[in-house]
Amino acid sequence: MTISRRRFLGLAAGVGAAATGCSISTPTSTGQLLPSGIALPRPFTAPLPPMPVLRPSSASGGRDVFDLAQRPATIELLPGVRTDLLTYGGTFPGPLLETRSGRPAVVRHRNALDVPVSVHLHGGHTPGTSDGYPTDLVHPGERRDYAYPMRQRAAMLWYHDHRMDFTGEQVYRGLLGVHLVRDDEEDALPLPRGDREVVLAIVDRSFDEHGQLHYPSSDPGGHAHHHADTPGVDDAHIEGVLGDVMLVNGAAWPVLEVDAARYRLRLLNGCSSRRLDLTLDPPPPAGAMFTQIGSDGGLLATPVAHEHLLMAQAERFDVLVDFSKYPVGTQVTLRNRFGSGPMGAVMRFVVARRAGDDSAPADRLPDRLSEIEPLDTTNARVREWAFTRGEVHGRSGWVINGEPFDPEVMAATVPLGKTEIWRFRTDLHHPVHVHLDPFQVIGRGTSRGPGPFDHGWKDTVDVRPAEHVDVAVRFTDYAGRYVIHCHNLEHEDRMMMAAFATA
Repeated sequence: MTISRRRFLGLAAGVGAAATGCSISTPTSTGQLLPSGIALPRPFTAPLPPMPVLRPSSASGGRDVFDLAQRPATIELLPGVRTDLLTYGGTFPGPLLETRSGRPAVVRHRNALDVPVSVHLHGGHTPGTSDGYPTDLVHPGERRDYAYPMRQRAAMLWYHDHRMDFTGEQVYRGLLGVHLVRDDEEDALPLPRGDREVVLAIVDRSFDEHGQLHYPSSDPGGHAHHHADTPGVDDAHIEGVLGDVMLVNGAAWPVLEVDAARYRLRLLNGCSSRRLDLTLDPPPPAGAMFTQIGSDGGLLATPVAHEHLLMAQAERFDVLVDFSKYPVGTQVTLRNRFGSGPMGAVMRFVVARRAGDDSAPADRLPDRLSEIEPLDTTNARVREWAFTRGEVHGRSGWVINGEPFDPEVMAATVPLGKTEIWRFRTDLHHPVHVHLDPFQVIGRGTSRGPGPFDHGWKDTVDVRPAEHVDVAVRFTDYAGRYVIHCHNLEHEDRMMMAAFATA
């Protein structure tokens, strides 16, 4: 089945409603608030949807093969309302993929949409030919095998569209999903499993009066852009796009019944422009609110206690929450301190019953979770990347080191196996993402070390206004071309991206 892109995007309603939005530029978020044109549901009434799991179609020859069609689908995101989406496999988010470290995987993507796509496994240690370079497109009707050697530790990755100039729009329309990598080291830890390991993909969206997603596109024909001459998001929204509905696993402000036991929450901030500051309300009567055990790149060296979680776009946090601290019947709301009104809430947990806990109590969680090799930065080359507003072909946009993205120009050539220090400087909030390999945050601003949320291996780091962050990075295994960019997706689409080569 084919659907015209004009019908699919609902431009007449979407752009008209966008004009009523208000611009926000605060220490918490930068973007244009898009008010929905439809009555919104009462929070905490819809159940949290289970994340659908995609099983391999083949497990022979020492590798797992997954078949995944990108296709249009109509899905109920708001109760009683059907919304047209671009999807992976007909669901939103796309299906959960699980692979094992050391066992190669192939994801065979078939494009049954009427727009080009490019798939990026965010956090994947991936050959350049399968990394989803922004101009490496799979056109409608085509199929491509993305090869993932899985030469990496257990971690929560996610996959999403990465088409040049259209990443924000196509991810907003539905092209995102979660990919978990498992390994023996993580399996040996006494962590919650099964129903007590919960993946939470958090996004914000807005809807027009017909219940269709509301996004300010300026490209009704779906034609490829050329270096932002006709950008994918209209000029009024280059700061970013902020929705007024919080969706978790595709449901608006959902609720989940939990046992009075310890849970492992795998959190993804999948928002385009919205930063999150998560807390629990009420806080537990005793003990830490969150015990962080992992970050973007997998397990931390040691557990870290937090009273809140500051999450920039694309960051992942792997945390334990002990619901046994609450009396049965307690309603525990996951709140966003960076939001107001309904956007100050994300979802709710209801402590429904007493139950046994087969994972270790918090005071018995091992002091050492994993061995993390500190990267040696002695005599390391320092490269600076400045993320700022700038002119892009005569229009306002976003640039790195004063230059808009050109997919044919390599801003750096980095030797494989050599540790470098990359310094990220910003004017406003820019979550910086580096492809191919994770990095270690070694300094933030004038401090001598990383911030409280910078532990472990990272692939995305929150860089605050007029701040600089130093990271140690070492690329391995794969020579090719990759990108570094801001993960405010509207900034990325307005050219805040740079290419680099590894050799």
